[in-house]
Amino acid sequence: MKIRLAILAAALLLFAPSAYAGAPEVSARAYLVQNGVNGEVLAQSRDRERLPIASITKLMTVLVTLQHARLDDVVTVSRRAAAVGESSIYLQKGDRLTVEELVEAALIQSANDAAVALAEYVGGSQTAFVAMMNAEAQRLGLRDTHFANPDGLDAPDHYSSAHDVTRLARIAMKNRVIREVVDEQTAEISGGRTLNTWNDLLGAYPGVFGVKTGHTSGAGWSEVAAARSHGVTVYATILGSPARDTRNADLAALLTWGLSRYRTVHPIMRGRVYATARAPYGRCALALVALRPSTRIVRVDRMLVERVVAPTVVSLPVARGQKLGEVRVYTGRSQIASSPLVATRAIAKPGFIGRAGWYTGRTLHHIGSWFS
Repeated sequence: MKIRLAILAAALLLFAPSAYAGAPEVSARAYLVQNGVNGEVLAQSRDRERLPIASITKLMTVLVTLQHARLDDVVTVSRRAAAVGESSIYLQKGDRLTVEELVEAALIQSANDAAVALAEYVGGSQTAFVAMMNAEAQRLGLRDTHFANPDGLDAPDHYSSAHDVTRLARIAMKNRVIREVVDEQTAEISGGRTLNTWNDLLGAYPGVFGVKTGHTSGAGWSEVAAARSHGVTVYATILGSPARDTRNADLAALLTWGLSRYRTVHPIMRGRVYATARAPYGRCALALVALRPSTRIVRVDRMLVERVVAPTVVSLPVARGQKLGEVRVYTGRSQIASSPLVATRAIAKPGFIGRAGWYTGRTLHHIGSWFS
């Protein structure tokens, strides 16, 4: 049995000359770029710093709401909810809207009055609902997060981090309702209200499908965004950008860079000869090929190592397609692909006369070599 190792990364890097380029510079207090599937952090700056997050808060507000209310539940708006200022849909005391409509208002147009109405309906009071939000944050392992209200308006003990915001967004996006709503640019709800998103990247940056913006004087311009391309999903979070246009440009740059960290490759090709094995009795060497192909998405700045395990000599008989080894491909310590190696042809074991003839010929050859 023999083992052969080969480094495959060089071929990848030829097609990715910027494979080792660092993340673009960002004008923000903190940021994080993360693989949306496996959570791999691609780049970060002060991602555990506790900062105000403004209306990104509403991801938790809606997540908790959907755990305790049905979409067709009807909510009667209180005077307190109607009085909430800044971003709103101008609800009036006594208005009746469904939970679904208020969720759309909170996530698409980032309506503070809708968020408070949901909180009062689910929790009975804002105070009780905020306690539910903090309990859920603790359950989800958001160690840098504490909520003081359901809308995200600046408060001394209302904060999170780029790390926690990204984790919250990834969890929230597993909910079908949230996933669909944050991908909407506009929506119509009762009362003749038209909702318009604050997420400037939706429809402008190819592949963006959410998730939530936020802005207050204390939080600056913030957003967690998600984009997918060629089977890769990347989340980028920016907290505390100085301007809306700056936030948008920086987020687009981070998403582009994050998506560029990956390539689709074919680490194992069906029918490729990965090894050859000698055959006894003078038979020609036997080629061993991969039985199954594989396609994987890999980091362009990570080495791929191919490990081939195959016999140096085969025993006869051999059937065509017989499994005689294996090829495995690794990135770091993780195996990402494997396939059996099989014989490309059958080789019969010779009979007694054939074997005797081969041994006789071999002996005569050796004798002849003594006199040459």
